[in-house]
Amino acid sequence: MSVQSTIKRKTAPEIRARKGGDPVVMLTSYHAHTAALVDRYCDVILVGDSLGNVMHGFETTVPVTLDMMILQGRAVMRGSKEAMVVVDMPFGSYEASKEQAFHSAVRIMKESLCGGVKLEGGVKMAETIRFLTERGVPVMGHIGLTPQSINTLGSFRAQGREESDWAPIEADARAVAEAGAFSVVIEAVAEPLAAKITKDIAIPTIGIGASAACDGQVLVLEDMLGLSPWAPKFVKRFGDLGPGIEAAIRDYASEVRSRAFPGPQHVYGMKAKS
Repeated sequence: MSVQSTIKRKTAPEIRARKGGDPVVMLTSYHAHTAALVDRYCDVILVGDSLGNVMHGFETTVPVTLDMMILQGRAVMRGSKEAMVVVDMPFGSYEASKEQAFHSAVRIMKESLCGGVKLEGGVKMAETIRFLTERGVPVMGHIGLTPQSINTLGSFRAQGREESDWAPIEADARAVAEAGAFSVVIEAVAEPLAAKITKDIAIPTIGIGASAACDGQVLVLEDMLGLSPWAPKFVKRFGDLGPGIEAAIRDYASEVRSRAFPGPQHVYGMKAKS
């Protein structure tokens, strides 16, 4: 008989049980070294397809591939120890059919060893979410502003500003919850709508630009650190690392050009030959 080790990381059932309790803390990460830092303070680390923007300079997340997500998911798993790691399913990897979604999700989980996947869409993706969860794949939903649909949305504008626009977004939230998702990201929706959805559905809501009314919050790490020049207006910058990094690079370049950069004898304690 084989003996399986106890899972030490936070799991989908644990995150789901946080509904109405302690807020779920979530940030993105794409590297082992940042994951190690985020892991100390967050319940969930999201390997978001926003890596297309912050790592590769794409204007949207659409060009991101499944292989890119798996590669960065593996890095984040190596750097973290306790947080649940969720990996985004990129555009084109799950929309064609529930079977396609299952095969993509299995690749992500097998090759990265992450704890779950995230996909965008509500009512239209409910059947796929149910198909995945019934087959052992924990799913985090994503409704409201869905960046992978930018070419049909036309812009990154807030959703549900008018109460007359609420019904489809509420239907999406209910569909995701009833399909078996363990939580759902609500992006860029008006605070009254986010509060209503949070009250009405049985799974935790994770807000991004959706107010403090949600059961938790997520931000793109580079946005909140001041490293992304195109961060959304709703993002609070908890750091301003960009200027500091630029200053360090400038000082390094200046030393190299002036030949003041320390040689190996200084670095390793070697004495220069007389």
